[in-house]
Amino acid sequence: MKSRTGECLMRHDRGFNCAQSVACTYADLVGMDEQTLFRVTEGLGLGMGGMQGTCGALSGACVLAGLKNSGGDLDAPTTKAQTYQLSREIVRRFEEVAGATACKDLKGVETGVVLHPCPDCITDAAAIVEQVLFPEVFGE
Repeated sequence: MKSRTGECLMRHDRGFNCAQSVACTYADLVGMDEQTLFRVTEGLGLGMGGMQGTCGALSGACVLAGLKNSGGDLDAPTTKAQTYQLSREIVRRFEEVAGATACKDLKGVETGVVLHPCPDCITDAAAIVEQVLFPEVFGE
């Protein structure tokens, strides 16, 4: 299947935040409708707190890790370790290509030096999602 990174950017151009742009693009692959995923990830944009926290695109990717991997068993939550492992790998790869994981650092809020603009964060997070979470769909 063809990469969906371009679809992520189209969503961002339509006004989706970075988390929504990544997560909503893969809603069908995690069994969730796009509108619900849009609502769930709305608070994750702009670095969760005005550029202070984790990049929204990266947060959206980690939301997808939980949706893809979690067993959803409220009485016996046994899939956390594997989901954390997937999320760690996503974060590791993202930091490797972007140079940071916090929105304020990526955007150079304190330094004045932009490490990675939003469109690059979105496409990199999406490419990592395709490699780590859906290699069977997009090929490695």
